Parts: sequence; structure tokens; C-alpha cells
Amino acid sequence: MPDAKTNRAGFPKEDYQGSATTLCKGCGHNSITNHLIKALYEFGIDPHKLAKMSGIGCSSKTTNYFANRSHGFNAVHGRMPALALGAKMASSELKLVGVSGDGDTASIGLGHFMHMVRRNLDILYLIENNGVYGLTKGQFSATANVGSKLKDGTVNVMSEIDCCAMAIQLEASYVARSFSGDGKQLVPLIKGALAQRGTALIDVISPCVTFNDHDGSTMSYDYMKEHEEALHTIDYIEPQPEVTVDYAAGETRAVPLPNGGILTLKKVGKDYDPSDKIAALARIEESRRQGVHLTGLLYVNPKRPDFTRLMNLVDEPLYSLGLERIRPSRAALAEVMAEFA
Repeated sequence: MPDAKTNRAGFPKEDYQGSATTLCKGCGHNSITNHLIKALYEFGIDPHKLAKMSGIGCSSKTTNYFANRSHGFNAVHGRMPALALGAKMASSELKLVGVSGDGDTASIGLGHFMHMVRRNLDILYLIENNGVYGLTKGQFSATANVGSKLKDGTVNVMSEIDCCAMAIQLEASYVARSFSGDGKQLVPLIKGALAQRGTALIDVISPCVTFNDHDGSTMSYDYMKEHEEALHTIDYIEPQPEVTVDYAAGETRAVPLPNGGILTLKKVGKDYDPSDKIAALARIEESRRQGVHLTGLLYVNPKRPDFTRLMNLVDEPLYSLGLERIRPSRAALAEVMAEFA
């Protein structure tokens, strides 16, 4: 497409689009898909170096709706993190984007999710969180807030699982929360996550228009508009040569990322430090007690090594090494066995 506008990687936006959605009209997941397409295009990822991973649920259908020219794998329910780890080990050059839901992540897949985070797998893990099980007629999910109501008036009495708080506790490299209807915030958060090495979790409140968009729901469009508290306005500045930025003291906080990118937080009357783990957890708990969804970059730790570095793996993809390079010699095996003699 020589006449099309292309990004810095030389690809037109069409290369980041996918099949037509089959989700309900007005579903928040479709908005997230549009924000993903915009972020991937503007960031400039090569489609053939992108691997989309998903599990089971309405959310896991999202990977079919963007980047049709990229790799993709749809895992069984809750097991996507294990497949993603295997893909990353085999081909470290792939950029992983995992799209999951509150059921796929916080219920059947909770164990896999927790271990993925503590290993700090290099992946953008995006949760499309609507607080209900949309494929099984809208029961409460594990992320539904205490006191929220279903359409039939049923009140949730179970304590919710906060995936962001859990990810911060387990030392993910990048943790954020956003709203499907706030592309101005979500797009730069996605680009910041793509620039980060390690587990980058974005929990996106995504109202279910069929089962969870009514009075009494704490994850409806109206509730989010009235109870969203944004920590800051987000912007992402691409790394460019000979570019300087001069901001007045106290107005912004620049968070350096390992690959040279910069995530700039524009302060709006709030003194929030996203590198302070304890303060981040306290702020999340405070907002929960107030019945407010706290959005923005909650925590970032660019110094923590990702899983490939923790395992001292080579940068070259393992699939390309060949048997002659990965099979131990007789002498090497004898040396290992001698240690157990």
C-alpha cells in the first residue's frame, strides 16, 4: 500500500486491524480493541513480531479483532499465561500481548496469573474487567465489588479480588488501571506498557452492556463516569534523538523505561509516586473503601529483571539455536553427574 500513511516501522494502520467483532453492540471490549489498534500502530510494532495470547471468555475473542497479520494462540480457560511463557522462551524476539478477562484471570486462571507475575514474564497483559461472567448469563465474577447488584437485584456479598493490588504485591514491572471509554488515558498506558520489559498489567474496567450496565452495578458506564478518580493525565513520549523537554518543577514526573522510552506523568494537583510500592497499595485500598475506581499508572519498577534475564537466557531465540548448540556434550554431562557422585 504505497499510498497509505505508514508508521515509523513502515506499516499502514490496516495491518493492525482484524476481523469484524461478534460481541454485543456497545460492548466496552470493542472500545478496548480500537484503543489497542491505535496504540500498536502508533508505537510501531512489526506485526510479524507480535504474538497475541488469550484464554476463554468474551474478552478472549478480542485477539481476533486486531492485528490479523500477527501470531496468535487461544489457550484453554485460565491457562494463557503458561502458553505465553512457553512462547516467550522459544522466541524471545516476540512481543507478547495477552488479552484476558476477570473470570479467565481472577477465577479459574488465578494460579497461573499469580505465577506469571512473580516470574515477571515480558508481556503486556490486559484484563477486560466487567465484573460478570458474560458467557454464562452474567453471574458475579471474582472482581465484582462488594455491594454491587445484578439486574435481578442480587447483591454481591463476597470480597473482590483486585488484580492490580495483587500484581503490585508480586512485583510486576508495570501496573495500571483504566476505563474502556477513556482512550485518551488508555492509549498512552498501552504504549508505555509495550515499552516496558517485564509483566505490564493493565486492568481495564469494561462495562458489559448486556448484564452489568444498570443502576446498582459498580462497573457500569454511568458509575464509572461518576466514580472514576484519575491519578494523572497520561502521555507517552517516543524516544527520539536531539529532543529536549523542559517542564516546570512539580508539574510532571518522568519515569524512565529500560528500552530508552519515557512515560511522562502530568501532575494535576496530586503528589503521587508510582515507584512507591507501599503507597500504591495504600492508595488502592483507600479508593476501594471510598467506592472509587482509581485509574492511571499505579506502579512501575523498571529495574526489576524480567524472566529471561532471571533465567540467564541468551538473547537469541531458543528455537534458532539448533541441537548442536543446546545438546550437552558427553564431557559436560559427565561433569554434571560427577557432582552427584
